[in-house]
Amino acid sequence: MTSVAPSPSDLTVIEVPVSHPLVRPLLRELGDEYTARYGGDAHEELARYPDEEFTPAHGGTLLLLLEDGDPVAGGAFRRYDATTAELKRIWTHSAHRRRGLARQVVIELERTARERGYRRVYLTTGPRQPEARGLYLATGYTPLFDTEADPETIGPLPFEKHLAPADHQPRP
Repeated sequence: MTSVAPSPSDLTVIEVPVSHPLVRPLLRELGDEYTARYGGDAHEELARYPDEEFTPAHGGTLLLLLEDGDPVAGGAFRRYDATTAELKRIWTHSAHRRRGLARQVVIELERTARERGYRRVYLTTGPRQPEARGLYLATGYTPLFDTEADPETIGPLPFEKHLAPADHQPRP
């Protein structure tokens, strides 16, 4: 059976604090997946940044995509520097993958970052996350590493994307 990607009108985008109950499944599943891929306790990595860094007051945000009120995907950014937002915690619920939801999350995060004055997006992904690497390449991110090298020899894989000013965006 082939799943059909939802139209943007089928989804609700909400901005919430990290402590919001709808975020818990995101962080739990993300931590479990990181632990399975990398070993150790990846939940510690998720706790590395204080929740406040993902709030507008500190230059960040956490967005969720909801379908019928349930979180199906999400992601966040934090202030990296005065002109750069750093994407973190991009996630799609395991039951909703292969529907283009992560791409929608990235688009929403970029839009929000642009609206808040950021002109560049930076991110890293792990060497054992080929899906994420493919997503960032497909959405116009420039790899800041040798794409021919074995990812395991590089460690975190850095990417960047320069954002056009909000007033230069095509109108739908």
